[in-house]
Amino acid sequence: MAGATPASNAQIGRAAGLKMGKATRDAFGAALKDLGNEFPNVVVVDGDVGNSTRTEVFAKAFPHRSFNVGIAESNMVGVAGGLAATGKIPVVSSFACFLLCNAYDQIRMSVAYPGMNVKLVGSHAGISIGEDGASQMGIEDVALACSLPGFTVVVPADAASARKATRAMLEHTGPVYLRCGRIEVPEVYTDDAPFQLGKASQLRDGNDVTIIANGLTVGMALDAAVALSANGIHARVLDMHTVKPLDEAAIVAAAKETGRIVVAEEHLHAGGLGSAVAAVVVRTRPVPMEFVNLGDTYAESGDPAGLLQKYGLTAEAIVAAVQRVRNRG
Repeated sequence: MAGATPASNAQIGRAAGLKMGKATRDAFGAALKDLGNEFPNVVVVDGDVGNSTRTEVFAKAFPHRSFNVGIAESNMVGVAGGLAATGKIPVVSSFACFLLCNAYDQIRMSVAYPGMNVKLVGSHAGISIGEDGASQMGIEDVALACSLPGFTVVVPADAASARKATRAMLEHTGPVYLRCGRIEVPEVYTDDAPFQLGKASQLRDGNDVTIIANGLTVGMALDAAVALSANGIHARVLDMHTVKPLDEAAIVAAAKETGRIVVAEEHLHAGGLGSAVAAVVVRTRPVPMEFVNLGDTYAESGDPAGLLQKYGLTAEAIVAAVQRVRNRG
């Protein structure tokens, strides 16, 4: 078990002056219920974890539009594909690892291949779920979702952007994967901040390096930028909440204008945001890059802060990555 550390998730965003807000799973659940009347074709299909994914909020408000299929993720996705074929907009929710790993073939054949208008919501993503351990940590989910043709893949940074992302995925025609987290995260955005699928949000300007992040690591990136500025290094910070389709224009501009890029994400090294950004950079404007992620390993059971510290998902790790990439010229 990973040991405790003086740091905690409550300290993420502190250097940047951010207040602690709700978990993105809580924001998703509340937003889904609030949008229920506006989107009467929305139905929820859950795998007996609605109290954790927060779809139970929608289920209590719209019981006739909510279906609990039990702990049977593959069947759950098949049901959703059938509902989508009748004109419904199914929102399928479970833990990210159960949804993407257990039901991948059904997602591929019942959702991606026929291009069904199904919305997949993976809760409890990343290692920050803590004590539940490796068997319940979705750390390869973004890679799996991005590999599916026609999918849109979204990783919101905070509650406000999770609410906006929930609306955006319901308005979008086609399959979507929305990644949510368990722990509380800093308030990066106000409720009136713009949100557009496929369009990165620039949170801080700079011309020395660009830090591209999403989800939990956005608050860390902002903290890292504050620390770097104290040493005369001005970092641009991009929230790349949509991993697919990627905002290539923002990446190309960052490479051209800052000359160095660091990508931070709560995901395996392979197949996630870093891989997607690197593919754009090498094709359009090659510049030195560094990556902050889980690497090529499963994590342990432990408190969220201790796990993030042990596996190098911190503002300090981002600062170190910036220093490495600057040393490469």
